[in-house]
Amino acid sequence: MRFGVITFPGSNGDHDALMAVELGLRQPVEAVWYRDTDLSRFDALIIPGGFSYGDYLRAGAIARFTPVMGAVARFAEAGGPVLGICNGFQILTEAGLLPGALLRNQQLTFVSTWVHVRVESNRTCWTAGMTPGEVLRLPIAHGEGRYYADPETLARLEANGQVIFRYTDAAGNVTPEADPNGAVNAIAGIANERGNVVGLMPHPERAFDALIGSDDGLKILSAVLTAGVDAATARS
Repeated sequence: MRFGVITFPGSNGDHDALMAVELGLRQPVEAVWYRDTDLSRFDALIIPGGFSYGDYLRAGAIARFTPVMGAVARFAEAGGPVLGICNGFQILTEAGLLPGALLRNQQLTFVSTWVHVRVESNRTCWTAGMTPGEVLRLPIAHGEGRYYADPETLARLEANGQVIFRYTDAAGNVTPEADPNGAVNAIAGIANERGNVVGLMPHPERAFDALIGSDDGLKILSAVLTAGVDAATARS
């Protein structure tokens, strides 16, 4: 399965994603420059974390207008698996590929730490085979990670099972203390209705080996290896 990792000016999580796929998944992977518009050679795409365009205006606001994002939208529309991590999640919301928005952290400071997230659904390309309710340990590093959606959108996300990851304590309990940025309903990640596009603020690519603190992120990255077969068939 061939992965593409989208790279924008200012990206700093692209190399982490490339290494996680190459060393953790043992799959072919290629960096994709933001001007590229042909993504036909890929089976799955990762939009990594970082500070695309220096987060000017707001995180992801400029990157969403780049040539590659039109190609990403077409790839997603055809059923291709797309994972947006941190700044990638912000870009996906700015581009309208995922609902809601990422606001400044409630405490108005940059947060870099390890958190726990609970898997809420396995009905996506990036959680296939996982067990709802299992808790993952992943790192975060963001200043604008507070997920927000209006009440109507939020109710629809919850009802449709589109909330994929939720901040919890180590035991899987949702508590105010476990929510690192004040996200509404402690939401750490969501999916589109189809389940092929997922965005999350924690960094699974920085947790692909126990030697670097956790290998729980590999569960997310590897889920697409099975689910992506169906997605590739749908695009062919």
